[in-house]
Amino acid sequence: MGTDGKMDKFGGKVKETAGEMTGNEEMEAEGRKDQAKGEVKESVDKVGDKIKDVVD
Repeated sequence: MGTDGKMDKFGGKVKETAGEMTGNEEMEAEGRKDQAKGEVKESVDKVGDKIKDVVD
């Protein structure tokens, strides 16, 4: 399983927090979007792992 999803989630959380602290709603929204992208990547990785388990 890759770490791309986790990195997107972490970076997104940093952006969201920075946006909250500075009052930058655009950055905050971008952070939430990055976190969602990370969740999707992790889900795809999990599905891929399940498929590999079934095939093996």
